[in-house]
Amino acid sequence: MKTRDFDRRANAGHMRNEVLGTDGRGVTVVRASTIVLAFTMLGSVISSGVHAQSSRSVESPTSCVMPVGNPTEIASGLNIPWSAVYVGSEVLVSQHGTGEIVAFQLGEELRSVGTVPGVVARGDGGMLGLAVLTEGANIWLYAYHSTSSGNRIVRMAYSEGALGEVQLVLDGLPGGRGHNGGRIAFGPDGMLYVTVGETRNPDLAQDRNSLAGKILRMTPTGGVPTDNPINGSLVYSLGHRNSQGLAWDDRGELWATDFGDDGWDELNRIEPGGNYGWPIIEGRGGNPAYIDPVMQWHTQEMGPSGLAYVDGSFFIAGLTGQRLWSVTIDAAGNPDATAYYAGEFGRVRHVLEGRDGNLWFLTNGRRGDPGGQILSVPLTRVAAAECSRVSAAGRRGGVPATIP
Repeated sequence: MKTRDFDRRANAGHMRNEVLGTDGRGVTVVRASTIVLAFTMLGSVISSGVHAQSSRSVESPTSCVMPVGNPTEIASGLNIPWSAVYVGSEVLVSQHGTGEIVAFQLGEELRSVGTVPGVVARGDGGMLGLAVLTEGANIWLYAYHSTSSGNRIVRMAYSEGALGEVQLVLDGLPGGRGHNGGRIAFGPDGMLYVTVGETRNPDLAQDRNSLAGKILRMTPTGGVPTDNPINGSLVYSLGHRNSQGLAWDDRGELWATDFGDDGWDELNRIEPGGNYGWPIIEGRGGNPAYIDPVMQWHTQEMGPSGLAYVDGSFFIAGLTGQRLWSVTIDAAGNPDATAYYAGEFGRVRHVLEGRDGNLWFLTNGRRGDPGGQILSVPLTRVAAAECSRVSAAGRRGGVPATIP
């Protein structure tokens, strides 16, 4: 079995029992290991090809956007950047190995705004996802990071260009040398969504007593929303291996990427309470007890990390395949994929809509030669009827997408 993204299997671990409480500042502190999941398990495309499918029809947008031309560098000298978010005119970027958060504005140099304490970088764990919440005059920067004993989510006030004191939001998330997940994002509903990997313990993804291999939904202070699909639980969906991308489309539906093992990487439409099958199924399985991906790729050509939705198109950062991907949906509801810049910029970690109207993507350098930059590429709008034709013209080989 090959290794990808520090990928090895291990035996399932044991959860600790902790208690709920507050941090003394009125912020709820939840030990993730206390939460018992009280529910019943819900019964370019390169020449190797890409397979797409959906478990139900997908409503098509009226248009899509595609990258055009050559990307230009807008930031360099980063130390394995993992996530980027906007605060006003500034861009804040997390750096995987150091815990340092840097900021910049277009045309200006990087500057440090602070370092998140307690970050431990090993395997794919370290300083990972960022999210921003504005409450009146207060701006909070949220960060998901690894520690010596697992993963946690913290938040810090951001004021006058600097990070304030760390406040704990959620502690004790499962973690290890691999499959730490780590993407966080606020949804249209104001709730915080979090991807947690199965930490190389595949059975935990289906384990009702573990938060590993799940997508979580929580209040901004780490509490359980009353309308979560599983009463009293942070779990929003389960059966994930190592999700690292979250995005909402223009209908408010949540989508996520997921690293596969030896077979298939995935793009999934996330349904509340849905079970996505890992480790029982990888990729499309056709088993009604599990939700099939909308799109799947052979693992050597993808390695999906960050995800963005921009004007009718999904964009995926291809880590293993060292390329940027777009996914569009034609008028008949069929998804189609296109690869860009294969091997040109190394490992692509994250993608987002840029402040300049372009598409931005973060690179991590190459295996054995880590680095980091942010690149910007213009987008052109294409009518929905032309999206698949333009996509097909830009790829090399591949199998047309179909929906059963």
